[in-house]
Amino acid sequence: MNLHKLFTMQRALDQYIQSNKQVTEDVFVKKGLALIVELAELANETRCFKFWSEKGPSERSVILEEYVDSIHFILSLGIEKGFEDLEEWPHKSINGDLTALFIGTNESVLTFLNEPTQNHYEKLWIMYGAIADKLGFSSEDVLQAYIEKNQTNYDRQKSGY
Repeated sequence: MNLHKLFTMQRALDQYIQSNKQVTEDVFVKKGLALIVELAELANETRCFKFWSEKGPSERSVILEEYVDSIHFILSLGIEKGFEDLEEWPHKSINGDLTALFIGTNESVLTFLNEPTQNHYEKLWIMYGAIADKLGFSSEDVLQAYIEKNQTNYDRQKSGY
């Protein structure tokens, strides 16, 4: 999937929020923590790790919305570090069940936060792509859900979220 449109949309949203909220501080680490929280919320909706429970995962639409919440922060972190020249979503086959993918993705987030290099950023995208693959989300699913959630985020800002 081409990421140019997503970076453009995210840059505009970030600028809108930072202007509207008069953000002057460096929020890279706060965005990083937000990404970790969103990843945990996504894992919680999949319930992949809840071996003690018989309740199944949330509806696909709920899981997809949680998934794209993370994408907002991945894009935003990349913009902060000047990595929005990443044109295509890098893909690589990653072995493991969904629980292992969540743990590996969390490690990738922490690695990127501690050492924000282009290589670590691309690895983060690879891990998120592996989660999408495991969840059965296509590029089109992710793109459409991102566009919808991006508009929701604007609406929330306008209503005093």
